[in-house]
Amino acid sequence: MALTDFVTGLVERLGGPGAGLAVALENLFPPIPSEVILPLAGFTAGQGRMSLIGAIVWTTIGSVAGAIALYYAGVLLGRERLRATAARLPLIKLSDIDRTEAWFTRHGPKTVLLGRMIPIFRSLISIPAGVERMPLGTFLLCTTIGSLIWNTTFILAGYALGANWHIVETYASVFQKLVIVLCVTAAVAFIAVRLTRHHRVR
Repeated sequence: MALTDFVTGLVERLGGPGAGLAVALENLFPPIPSEVILPLAGFTAGQGRMSLIGAIVWTTIGSVAGAIALYYAGVLLGRERLRATAARLPLIKLSDIDRTEAWFTRHGPKTVLLGRMIPIFRSLISIPAGVERMPLGTFLLCTTIGSLIWNTTFILAGYALGANWHIVETYASVFQKLVIVLCVTAAVAFIAVRLTRHHRVR
């Protein structure tokens, strides 16, 4: 709660730049909810304390800045270090990494673009882009477009709802929980299949 109060305070005190800073921090620290920051920025714009275009521009700048930081974290991690780490993990094979890399090579740009509009993955998608050394120009273009769509949607919702902007967070929370359930289900299915195969081999 204190964290949410801090970021909402940034928006209320600093306006557009505060919203941009809050969104940049949200990329680096996922517990900071963009689903609160963005509708609040829209509400603040509706009160005349910042322009609607300014809110969209500043938050998109913040999104891209945070994504660039995570992209370079992926660059520092690198393919070899990632593969060495994966080789030590139970149930993970290097062939899994190879397939993932091949898939990302084919679909990387649209994965980054769409990933910027999915809770949880919004921040994380920048790391594999850095690991795979996606061309920076392509990464920036896809990140900017995806972030612009996401930010604009939530800001306009907050702008339209006015004092009821909190409602946006409720619906966004349901979407996020659905994503978490799907991720957990996929992880459990992967582990079950891998354990079954391992048992059969033995």
